[in-house]
Order: sequence, then structure tokens, then C-alpha cells
Amino acid sequence: MTHAELIFIPSPGMGHLVSMVEMAKLLVDRDPRLSITVVIMKLLFDSDADSYTTSLATTGAAARIRFVHLPRGNTNTLISSGNFRTHFIESNKPHIKQVVAELADSASSTRQLAGFVLDMFCTTMIDLADEFGVPSYIFFTSSAACLGMMLHLQSLQDEHHMDITEFNDAAGELDFPSFTNPLPAKVLPSVVLMKEAVRPFLEHTRRMRATKGIVVNTFEELEPHAIRSLAGLGAPVVYPVGPILNLKGETKMKANSGADDIMEWLNGQLPSSVVFLCFGSMGSFGEDQVKEMASALERSGHRFLWSLRRPPPKGKVEIPHDYMDPAEVLPKGFLDRTAGIGKVIGWAPQVAVLAHPAIGGFVSHCGWNSTLESIWFGVTMATWPLYAEQQLNAFELVVELRLATEIRMDYRRDFKMETNVVMADEIEGAIKKLMEEVNGERKRKVEEVSEKSRNALVEDGSSYLSLSRFIEDILNNMP
Repeated sequence: MTHAELIFIPSPGMGHLVSMVEMAKLLVDRDPRLSITVVIMKLLFDSDADSYTTSLATTGAAARIRFVHLPRGNTNTLISSGNFRTHFIESNKPHIKQVVAELADSASSTRQLAGFVLDMFCTTMIDLADEFGVPSYIFFTSSAACLGMMLHLQSLQDEHHMDITEFNDAAGELDFPSFTNPLPAKVLPSVVLMKEAVRPFLEHTRRMRATKGIVVNTFEELEPHAIRSLAGLGAPVVYPVGPILNLKGETKMKANSGADDIMEWLNGQLPSSVVFLCFGSMGSFGEDQVKEMASALERSGHRFLWSLRRPPPKGKVEIPHDYMDPAEVLPKGFLDRTAGIGKVIGWAPQVAVLAHPAIGGFVSHCGWNSTLESIWFGVTMATWPLYAEQQLNAFELVVELRLATEIRMDYRRDFKMETNVVMADEIEGAIKKLMEEVNGERKRKVEEVSEKSRNALVEDGSSYLSLSRFIEDILNNMP
């Protein structure tokens, strides 16, 4: 039997790596003809990639997934450009070409290079796929609505000669084919609004159109309108195969991080009584905002589990770290006054927490992985986006899908932009609304979509069938 060898190239960062590895697992589990090499680019501060891949199984179908770790790259000279990720990925091109060349040279009658599966930010690697004479596919780690937004904006820029960065000053609403509701310009991603960042954004989108297909981490029952709109926007074949989630292994990866203590505390709480605040691997807040959040939690009277991380030094691109003593940024006496109802932690085993029956609501940054996890476990969200496309996700959740309540949809805290502090009264009101709806209509809707997310993955489910189509197309498109 000839094995079709796929080259997976995730963008730097754990969120992108984990989703792509889970995708790889799905493929090798489904079809014994597939083998996958995952090439991992690592930033200097990206310390979790090694421990994550080491923790993965290497038996059974998983033995057909191998990992190639490239040398860590220094981004210090690239940060000031605003496009450090694009430049960093481009700088790894020669290393990846060497890896693939060695793989191609060692190919035999039982193994044949079949194509590249590229993260949405790695479209420059299409050049390498062309060089090796194999097709490219995109793995899109965000929503179908976000993909539609990108395609539409690129069309406005290239075909209608609009300067899309002018939306930065727009106060009104815009019509996007992938949304049924008018989209406020203020929830567009920061990269669209900054002249120095929009060029690579547009180039990624142009190059996606030329691939053999786009695999999207979503499911038809969640985003039916957005998925249907993509063909009219000029997308190649789209395969909705989600939700692709890492539901195991995170606690093992962080074995010494206090996960047991967190779960033991949750075990002592009543069902649906705890609001969970967690803002992703890159999420953090300044001291003024932390104090407002603390005041809101204390005044709300609800039990809480709060993942509080120290921001990196200003101007540095680093992952936030845990505080040695969170009291240094919290209001005086806060930890003592809330000891009976709340727990402030650093890193959180998010999947295990969301799965716990004590969780009644989730204050989230609206990263797409976190969104899909919250839906999977039937936990209602309150939106507090920070960076990337999270403002767009927040709008989709609150307005388009009506699956979340709003703290803010347009809050921003990224490398170039930061909005004003959200005051305690506003946060307190949103938390109360979130937690008082644990038996309400929005909660019932989230639970219905949760069931659909699980059904999509079982045999003959929508995502199961879409993955089957993707596998057949890979095999049929082999050179």
C-alpha cells in the first residue's frame, strides 16, 4: 500500500499547533493510507511546543505522525515592523525546504509526497509546494465567517480599488456576505485597520484562493450561512471538519502547574455556580484593568475562578507569565475578602475546567479554539476580545448566533492598539447577566448547538463526511 505523505506547516504559537496536530490525528485515524510530517517553527519565547509534542502518543495510527522541530528563531529585530510573524515565517522557508527535500529523497515505492497543508498565515509556503510539484491546502483555524470577511475585504481592495484601512475611522456598519447582520467597522481585526499590517493580510487571502481547498475548523450546523456564502466569494473547495479540539493531554502537559488544586476547588462548588475568567495563552491586562475586574467580581457576589496572568514588558512579544504573588496587582485585601467564594490562579487547564459541572459561565477572549471548547461543553460565554480576529468572533457570538452575552465586542489589547479600561459597573452587570441565565433561553440554545457539535463528528455527521471528501481529494490530486 502506497502512503500519501502530507507536510503540515502550522504557524508559530500553541493555538495553531494544537489545532493542526488534532487535524493530523483525525486524518491518520480515518485512513491508513495517510502519513503526516508536522514541521514546527518556534519563537524564542515559545516554550510549550517541545513538551506538548513529547506528551503525544506514538503508537497505533499516531505512529504515522512525525514532528520536525526547527531551530528557535529570534524575533527581536522583527517586532518593530508590526509584521514580525510574516517575516519570521518567511525566514524559515529555507529550513522547511531542506526538510521536505530530505523527505522526498527518502521516499520509496510505498510512500509518496502528496501535498502541503498550511496554516492560514503560512501561504508563502505555497511556493515550496509548487517547487516540489504537489498541491497546497489551507487549514483555517478560525471561523467560516472570518474567512468570508477576509475574502470580501481582499475583493474590495483589489477589484473595487477601496483602501480598506480607511475602515479604521469608520463609525458605521458594513455589509459582509458571510454575515446576515451589518458588521460594525469597530470589530474588524487590527491587521485590517493598520496600513503596515494590511499588505500581508491581503496577500495571504489572495494566495488562499489559488489552493486546492480550505479546511475550516467549524461545522455546518454552527455557521450555515457563512459556509454557504464562501463559494460566492471565490473560495476554492471548502471542507468544514470541526470542531477540532484537544480534549486530552493539557493537564499532563502542565503536570506541576496546580491543576489538581484547581479541580479539587471546583469539586467543592455547586453545579453551574462558578464564573470562569480566562483569556488565552497570550491574554493579559494592565493593573488598572485588573483592579476594575476584581471590584466587579467582588461586588457581583458570584463564585469565580480567575486565570490572571502578568503581561510581558511593554514592547516585547512574549507569552504572559503567572504572578508570583497576584496580590501585588489586586485591590488591597481582595484575596482575603473573597477567599470563601473565589480563587485566583495563573495558568488554567481550560478544557478540564469547562468540562466541570460547577462552571456556569465563561468570560472569554473569544479565541476560536476557546469558543469551540465552550460550545462543546455547553457553557455560555461573555465576550471580552483582546487581539487578532477576536472582536469579529465576539460579534458573531453575540449578534449573529446569539450564543453569548456581551461585556465588550470591540475591546482591544494588542501590540499596536489598546482601548480604554472597562469599568467595574459594566463588568459586574455582564457577569450577573451571564450567571443569572444559567437556566435561560440562551443557555438552552448553547446546549442545542453543543449537541450538534458532537453529532457533526460521528459517522455520517456533517464534519465526518466533509473530512472523507477531503481525504478522497488528497488522494485524487496526488501527482
